[in-house]
Amino acid sequence: MTLCLLSGALPACNARPRGALAYVTNERGGTITVIDTTTDEVVSTIEVGGRPRGVRLSPDGQRVYVAQSTPSGKPYRAEENKIVAVDASSGRVLARYDVGSDPEQLAVSRDGSLLYASNEDAGTASVTEVESGRLVATLVVGIEPEGVTISPDGRWVYVTAETSNTVSVIDTRENRVVETFLVDSRPRDTAFSPDGQRAYVTTEIGRTVAVVDTATHKVVRTVHLPRAENVKPMGVVVSPDGRRLYVATGRGNTVVVLDAESFEVIANVGVGQRVWGLALTSDGRKLYAANGLSNDVSVIDTTANRVVKSIKAGDGPWGIAIEH
Repeated sequence: MTLCLLSGALPACNARPRGALAYVTNERGGTITVIDTTTDEVVSTIEVGGRPRGVRLSPDGQRVYVAQSTPSGKPYRAEENKIVAVDASSGRVLARYDVGSDPEQLAVSRDGSLLYASNEDAGTASVTEVESGRLVATLVVGIEPEGVTISPDGRWVYVTAETSNTVSVIDTRENRVVETFLVDSRPRDTAFSPDGQRAYVTTEIGRTVAVVDTATHKVVRTVHLPRAENVKPMGVVVSPDGRRLYVATGRGNTVVVLDAESFEVIANVGVGQRVWGLALTSDGRKLYAANGLSNDVSVIDTTANRVVKSIKAGDGPWGIAIEH
């Protein structure tokens, strides 16, 4: 796959990418930084405009979907509040899907046919058909919904709502909300265990991770993170073997590594400033952390639990998705 883009102001693509690509949204820059995870070098920058945050790949890896909203402090523009589909080979914008106001994160159905997006200002979640662009459903969820994550089997979509402190559960067979449950203050993101039996929900103000039994959609344990200054849990991912949990601490500027059975802290890895989005390579050997204030991406060796490289990104790195 070659990504040679896009304007004279962007870096030239001088080598064919050799590994899986990581796509990093830059919320203040209106761009996506593309990183070769084998060389850990930037191979391209894609212009999408607006304020891009949540990012996901289609199941076949051919499309990059980005939740785009109006930049902070600027008048609302409907044309900027879309889910943007980008061709992964060329970097060309293929489509812009209608959703609600201020979409923040999204998930893609396992067959790639549907997009699920949180609309923060509207308090809704949108379900959109990829092929036709048709809005299938608009679902009332919590207040200021944010995180959107689909379970490994594709059955459930969990939507976190930061102001109501709730998680709404969407049944993808019926595209309706079937359960809502409370967690600690200001839930941000969710990750599922590989077997889908657990979900892990970070709470920014609560400084906790809620452990959820997905069979009942009930919180079965609340894990308190280290109470260091500015620790505010944000992004979360689970290792491919399900044994490790990685939590971004926002302005705590670290990634906390937890044992997924005992929930003891294995490591607390210092990264860049205001770490948000996290993503693992398919083999779980490298973790990429988007740092929104230092404008870089920290690459963590998950065997040694240490940063092995810092990669310059665009303005305001926020979310990350990696080809698997």
